[in-house]
Amino acid sequence: MGALTHASLVEYLLEEAYEVAETIEAGHPDAELRGELGDVLLQVVLHARLAEERGAFTFDDVARGLDAKMVRRNPHVFRPDGSLQDTFPATVAEIEQKWDAVKRAERPAGRGPFDGIPLALPALARAQKSLDRAARAGLGLPPAAPAPATEEALGELLFGVVRSAQAAGLDAERALRGAVRRYQEDAAKAGHAPS
Repeated sequence: MGALTHASLVEYLLEEAYEVAETIEAGHPDAELRGELGDVLLQVVLHARLAEERGAFTFDDVARGLDAKMVRRNPHVFRPDGSLQDTFPATVAEIEQKWDAVKRAERPAGRGPFDGIPLALPALARAQKSLDRAARAGLGLPPAAPAPATEEALGELLFGVVRSAQAAGLDAERALRGAVRRYQEDAAKAGHAPS
């Protein structure tokens, strides 16, 4: 194995994150989830150690930054000093409004609602995140197709679409990435996002 670098570790960080998701979705025992979360944390520790060797930051800096971010982004839970609020918003909508207001205040001028959605996300996750961001920013949404009543039926439908695409020589992942990119570009051109 060559020298450890942030770039050489990316595949392992992604793999470990997917293993956590699989463990949760498959309903594996808590002991297995604990182990998988430890594997993700190991990746964080390795990246922080590489940064420390470069003199960039330490694991403690990462933890302090996370603590500050948690307090800053959750004013409905924490006071600025980090102590708990006496009362909390009554609805999820109120929590989302506060969260969105904090995120907008942190966002540099000129950034749009889709900025920060990783290009490396799988196409379905990128599409879902893009639609969520668009809805919360008040952008127009593309027309929706009729949805099945259950996640199992939805999974079968999506699997069938992928199979049909494959039979036609098309790449379903690439096709969806393109559709999401075109939607984001069209939404940005329409300029309906609030400042």
